[in-house]
Amino acid sequence: MKMSKQNAYDMLIGVGILGTGGGGDPVGFGKPMVDWDYQRDRVYELTEPKDVKDDAFIVCGGYMGSVNAFTSIGDMLEQWETRYELHEAMKISERIAGKKVNHLVPFELGGTNTTVMLSLAARTGITTVDGDGLGRAAPESQMISFVGYDIELCPMPVVSKGGSIVIVEKATSPALADEIGRFAVVNDGGAGANNHYHQSGAQLKKSVIPNSISKSIELGEAVRDANESGKSPIDVFLDIMGGQKLAMGTIEEVKGEDRAGHWHVTATIKPEDIKGKLKLTIKNEYMMATCDGKPVVMFPDLICLHHPENGHGVMSSALKEGMKVVITAVPAHERLRYAGSTKIGKKAFSPERYGHPELEYKPMEEIIGNLH
Repeated sequence: MKMSKQNAYDMLIGVGILGTGGGGDPVGFGKPMVDWDYQRDRVYELTEPKDVKDDAFIVCGGYMGSVNAFTSIGDMLEQWETRYELHEAMKISERIAGKKVNHLVPFELGGTNTTVMLSLAARTGITTVDGDGLGRAAPESQMISFVGYDIELCPMPVVSKGGSIVIVEKATSPALADEIGRFAVVNDGGAGANNHYHQSGAQLKKSVIPNSISKSIELGEAVRDANESGKSPIDVFLDIMGGQKLAMGTIEEVKGEDRAGHWHVTATIKPEDIKGKLKLTIKNEYMMATCDGKPVVMFPDLICLHHPENGHGVMSSALKEGMKVVITAVPAHERLRYAGSTKIGKKAFSPERYGHPELEYKPMEEIIGNLH
C-alpha cells in the first residue's frame, strides 16, 4: 500500500490517540515531517506482515528521549537532509548483521516514532511493515511484543543528536540497554535514534502487532468523518477499538518532572460522570489509571486521553491544570499481553518500571470494576 498524503494525515490522528500520550506529537512533529517528505516526492509504503518473506531481514527502531524533545520538529528537518540519525543507526545494524535491511518495523505507534520509520524507508527505497511492536507507545525499549517471542533487543546501536554513537552489544537485564542508550542521548542533544530487535520475516510474522498502521489510518479517517458529520468521535473510536469510556473530567493537578530522559508525572482528574477521583501515572505515556487509589487500567492496556471537542489524542507533555479531557481504555493486543506474561516480559513490563513495585499487572477486564 502506497500511502497518500491524506492517508498519512489520518494515520497521525490515529496514532495521536493510540500513542497513549507519547510516541511524539502528531501536530508539532508528525505533520511537518509528512509535508516535508511528500514535497520531496517521498511516498510512505506499507507491506503487510503476511507478505514479508520468511528470510527477510527486518530491524525495529525509532527515536528516544523525553516527550518534551518531540513536541516540535524545529530545525531537525533541514538537518536530517544531511544527517539522519535513524539512517546512521540502520547502517550500523547492516554492518553488524552483514546484510541489507529489507523492511523496517516501527517500535511503537506515535506522531514521531511511526513517521520517522516511514520516512527512513522512503529515503532508502524499502518498505515499512504494516505493524509495530506495541499497538500503542511505551517509554522503554524492552516494553514490546518481541521480547515474548525470543527476539533479542541487542545489539542496539544508538546515535545521539549530538553525534555520539553507542552500541549496546549485550545487556544483563531487560531494561539496561534502554538505560544506557537514554543516558547517551540525554547527555548529547536530548534525543537520539536507535535500532534493535533484528529479526527474520518468519519471526516478525509470529510476534508483530499486525496491521496497526492501516488501523490507525482507518481510525483517523473515521474520527475526521465523525467531526465533519456531527457524530461523536469518541463513540466512533470506541466502536473501532473495542474500548470503554472511563470518564470525562477536568485536570486538577499535574505534578512531576523531566528526569533521565523520561517525563515522570502524575495527573489528578476530577471526573464529571463518576464519583471517585482519578489519577494517572505517567512515564512519557499513560501507564496506569487509578480510582481512589485502586488501579482500573495498567500497562500494557491502553489509556487514551482525548480532547472532548474533536476526539483527538492529548499528549502527556500538553497536560495542564484546568484542561478538560475524556479518558478511554482499550485492551492491549493479545500478542503484547502474551509477551507481558512471559518470564522476561514480567520483568520488562513490570509496574516497578513506572514507580509501583508493589503492584502486578491485571487485565483491565478484571480491575475496571474499581471505577465507581
